[in-house]
Amino acid sequence: QVQLVESGGGLLQAGDSLRLSCAASTRTFSNYAMGWFRQASGKEREFVATISYTGGKTYYADFVEGGFTISRDNAKNTVYLQMNGLKPEDTAVYYCAASYDYGPAAKYVYWGQGTQVTVTS
Repeated sequence: QVQLVESGGGLLQAGDSLRLSCAASTRTFSNYAMGWFRQASGKEREFVATISYTGGKTYYADFVEGGFTISRDNAKNTVYLQMNGLKPEDTAVYYCAASYDYGPAAKYVYWGQGTQVTVTS
């Protein structure tokens, strides 16, 4: 079992930057591709970004037009989501998740509990 704990959320203003972190409690962190998802109030959860096992490959959702960067530090068992130029529409609960495979068809097996990001205009 892998536990994932997100942190770094908060209340921001439009244009601010924020880095979310997700710490994984596993001894085999590099065996998992990692992803970030978000869910706005009243909306379905949506994919944001994913990163491969050693960070060599990344993939972002179409709505990500720049300003979001996913990265990972396997030595720290942590995946990050750097968000620059935040907009009110970025307001959501952000979740990290782990999958055994990498790619658009990846099935995420482990999920964190989420961290709230609120962006005001």
